[in-house]
Amino acid sequence: MSRTKSSRAWLKEHFDDHWVRRAQAEGWRSRAAFKLLEIDDKDKLLRPGSIVVDLGAAPGGWSQVAARRSSGNGEVIALDILPMPAIPGVIFLEGDFREQQVLEQLQLELNGRQVDVVLSDMAPNISGMKAVDQPRAMYLAELALDFACQHLKPGGSWLCKVFQGAGFDDLLHQARANFAKVLTRKPQASRPRSKEVYLLGRNKLTSPR
Repeated sequence: MSRTKSSRAWLKEHFDDHWVRRAQAEGWRSRAAFKLLEIDDKDKLLRPGSIVVDLGAAPGGWSQVAARRSSGNGEVIALDILPMPAIPGVIFLEGDFREQQVLEQLQLELNGRQVDVVLSDMAPNISGMKAVDQPRAMYLAELALDFACQHLKPGGSWLCKVFQGAGFDDLLHQARANFAKVLTRKPQASRPRSKEVYLLGRNKLTSPR
């Protein structure tokens, strides 16, 4: 019964949420779009002509923002293990980006071009047990960082959702070894009680320091 009450409370909070209502009104696929919009307004990640890879993209809020802000000669390639309805200006690859077949598809789409920005708003399915959820979340962030280090051009940027807790300091250390500057962002659309923050790596180094 308590789980049912908890689920009802979450649903009520979700649909009463200012950002959810605004996303529905403005045609964004998720409230997360406002997180990327705020960070990009401040840090100017997405520019016309940018080649962007969006990891764990479904349902597509971040891909929508990236496509709009990198329009022109830019391209957004979104990857997710879940299906995602088409978005104008976005190439979607369904599958696990750790698998060779998916990486080969990505390389075909890139056609020799280097990536300007890697985005990751990935989060694990939450069990409610911190000892389980935190390692899962950090594992996804580590995968995103490793992907960025392999695919970003020198000078490129990486933006990734991270949950503060065990493993955070180690990830921050790894990021600082690969980017000239690493910043922490907590956009207004993040729920205040959430431990999520966004790590922003700017100016990828040609080799780790």
